[in-house]
Amino acid sequence: MINWIKWSVAGVVSIAVLAVGAVYFSLWLSLPTLDGNSTTKNVDAHTQLSRDAMGHAVINAATKLDAAYALGFAHGQDRLFQMDLLRRSASGALSEWVGDIALKRDKSIRFHQFSTRAKQVFEALPLSQKQLLIRYSHGVNAAIDEYNILPFEYIVTGVTLNRWKPTDSILVAYSMYLDLQGSQLNLDLARTLLKEKYGEAIYDFVTQPSNYQAALDGSVIESQVKDIPEYPSSLSSLDNVAYNATELPDIGSNNWAVSGNLTPTGHGMLANDMHLGLRVPNIWYRAQLNYKENNEAVSMTGVSLPGLPSIVVGTNDHVAWGFTNANLDNVDWIALPENAPTTTEEEHIVSSNGTSHVYPIVKSEYGPVREINGKRYALNWVAHHPFAVNLSIVNMGTVKSVEDGITVGRTIAIPTQNMVMADKEGSIAWLPAGAVMHRELASNVALSEQQFTAQGVKPAENLPLVLNPDNDRIWTANSRVIAANDLAKLGNGGYALGARGLQIKARLFEKAQFTENDFYAIQLDNNAQFLSPWHTLLTGILASQRIEFKPDISYLNTWGACACESSVGYTLVKAFRRHVIQNLFGQILSEIDNDGVDSRGLLRGIEPAVWQLIHTQPTSWLQQQHSSFDALLVDAYRSAKNELLDRFSPVDGDLTELAWGKVNALSVEHPFSSQIPLVGDALNMRTVDGFGDTYMPAVQAPKFGASQRFFARPGKLDEAVLTLPSGQSGHPLSDYFIKGFEDYATHGATPLLPGAIEHTRQWYPNPKPTR
Repeated sequence: MINWIKWSVAGVVSIAVLAVGAVYFSLWLSLPTLDGNSTTKNVDAHTQLSRDAMGHAVINAATKLDAAYALGFAHGQDRLFQMDLLRRSASGALSEWVGDIALKRDKSIRFHQFSTRAKQVFEALPLSQKQLLIRYSHGVNAAIDEYNILPFEYIVTGVTLNRWKPTDSILVAYSMYLDLQGSQLNLDLARTLLKEKYGEAIYDFVTQPSNYQAALDGSVIESQVKDIPEYPSSLSSLDNVAYNATELPDIGSNNWAVSGNLTPTGHGMLANDMHLGLRVPNIWYRAQLNYKENNEAVSMTGVSLPGLPSIVVGTNDHVAWGFTNANLDNVDWIALPENAPTTTEEEHIVSSNGTSHVYPIVKSEYGPVREINGKRYALNWVAHHPFAVNLSIVNMGTVKSVEDGITVGRTIAIPTQNMVMADKEGSIAWLPAGAVMHRELASNVALSEQQFTAQGVKPAENLPLVLNPDNDRIWTANSRVIAANDLAKLGNGGYALGARGLQIKARLFEKAQFTENDFYAIQLDNNAQFLSPWHTLLTGILASQRIEFKPDISYLNTWGACACESSVGYTLVKAFRRHVIQNLFGQILSEIDNDGVDSRGLLRGIEPAVWQLIHTQPTSWLQQQHSSFDALLVDAYRSAKNELLDRFSPVDGDLTELAWGKVNALSVEHPFSSQIPLVGDALNMRTVDGFGDTYMPAVQAPKFGASQRFFARPGKLDEAVLTLPSGQSGHPLSDYFIKGFEDYATHGATPLLPGAIEHTRQWYPNPKPTR
């Protein structure tokens, strides 16, 4: 019997070992070939793709088209799954991969019919840009053709890989529209419902401008709210409601620049860290493109987006450029009259089990239609128009000055960005780059047909510009950058509160000269300036009940005024603020959510209203269970602390477990890691103690933060830095899967420029046939 058990166990172990071995062998077979020579009809001259010890893709080509082919090949080798995920996400085809769990999301994406729009955009592109996308797709498909076994994601899901088409790159651009402007779609509807449900006074109160303003021209928009309105009478019960929503992340980033007057070499200097969701592989891919254009050598180094044949943020050693989400208003909802004509089209969504789901889309002459509370609203979004996407960003390779960059920036069609530049001669500039809707008068709520038709649909012209300001400094951080006078036309598409921008601005005026290390220090600034008033408030209210909260007060007194790894006090203050807001506004915002509109966008600007309530303490805003505002605040703190302990120390109730580094631990994971037993965790980067938070330059949440850290002085690129939160390759057995992450985790400085070459692929054009 014992022998039988031994042999059975040995057999199971052997089978497991063989299974693991088979998986490993399959993964090994799917590794790309990094060295070798080939001939192809898809390059016009000798073309070379090399990689250094980090996997940095270095491309040397005769022309921009040949460089696009090699970049497509590199993306196809290292990031095929990511590219496929982006095009599926933008076309509403994730259900085919992961099943009905993605059906709701796919329906929300099919509402925009981006697959159809991508074809329209491609047809409208100039011939040179069409050729670039075609050549790029040839490179991607050449990489696909070389796979002996497809990447493991395809084995896990069993989904078929389709070849890359030029229009798929347009879908990748649309995926960025969804990331960067998707929240605007709900924000305008949430503001509309807030106004319709609760009236003008509540609307003005909740959406008033804050004290945190950092426009480049110094202009300030004053709040017109003098008196706090009564709590909405339509909400009959003031009982506390379960509202657990928190602010949406400030997608879009920091960037800043100083002129040559403030650097030791006289070159302008740029910083850029784009804030996005963090995952494995990282959204960006480091590359250097070297080719000739108009008989001049071009060399661009920076980050590319797999799926597109360009450097998105980087430098050509003459000019460095970077982006943050501008949050100009590019969305209109049009309230349709009852007799407005509509048509219905059907979209068919196929699930992973082969089931086809029919999704009807109602359309009007203004755009697709949503029905909310019996009213119909048509959507006009800049992303729905052919002028929303082009490849003009590739022309940054040839710019020689900030002035040249401005000319190119005016032609770029991407989700509207704050484009900041610095050049070798010391100049700096800011402008809104990307597709911007023309407005005679921007609106934060739904428009009537008459209001919408009066302004028409076309791209905006004569956008503002800041070139070489007298103070030698430029900064943007997703809050309002434009002058107050420009707000009427350019609007508010969901600006960040502005605390982060003010903190960056203050840091830039602390010194008279800067290096890359100084810029990195600003990017890592996790000082809790924004939460300091909340800390003072919390410490004060707990002091009146010192016996109950003696340990809490001790942690608050040693909080360090920073989002630091060891700070328990920071965690307590952060959670306290959230619960106060939820207590005061939860019922109002829940009613908007109940109507099918996401209310979270309204939380971004709610800070001034909250403090007005705290300072004036109107009794109509108290829940029935609270006799005073002090009682409300203490109860909010108790709830916040108990919620934290239930999550992070449910057995011991130990406050030390609430250190911010643990509560906000950085976890950069592969989307499929949780679905693969035993070995799935090997697909993730190691967990790192949290550092940073919202409302400060060092933005970081568990799965969100700086998707790159870039600091460069054109003309002095040996000091430039480009740090990314995961490796170049998405293949778990690749030497380049993890490399680079440790610099990110430890705040190290990875050089921008590539190092010694380790691998090289070369292509030669097919020999011409002899006659």
